[in-house]
Amino acid sequence: MRHKMNGKKLGRTKDQRNSLRRNLVKQLFEHGRIQTTRTKALAVRGQAERLITLAKHSSKGEPILAVNARRLAAARIGDAATVKKLFDDIAPRFENRPGGYTRIVKLGPRLGDAAELVVLELVEE
Repeated sequence: MRHKMNGKKLGRTKDQRNSLRRNLVKQLFEHGRIQTTRTKALAVRGQAERLITLAKHSSKGEPILAVNARRLAAARIGDAATVKKLFDDIAPRFENRPGGYTRIVKLGPRLGDAAELVVLELVEE
């Protein structure tokens, strides 16, 4: 039974899951929106929002904490260009927003296997 279990397995091994989440978060930050299944979007949304909050709070603290925050984000995203975009472009956009940086919009079922498709996007203010 899955009582009180955290996260979704998504039918993958641990390494495949981590890679999938990393790639989806990276694509979300690069393009601003991604089309994926509902389950994958729900699995990725929390990590993306935590990274935006990390970037947002790092601008208020000491410089050494800002460097540490960039290193933490780089460890989770794995791409220097995406980390730079997150800290320089995306985080300042949400400076006055207390949370809820992403939105999930339902698109309907996929033709091949009837999986529920959604668009996961960053909220525009």
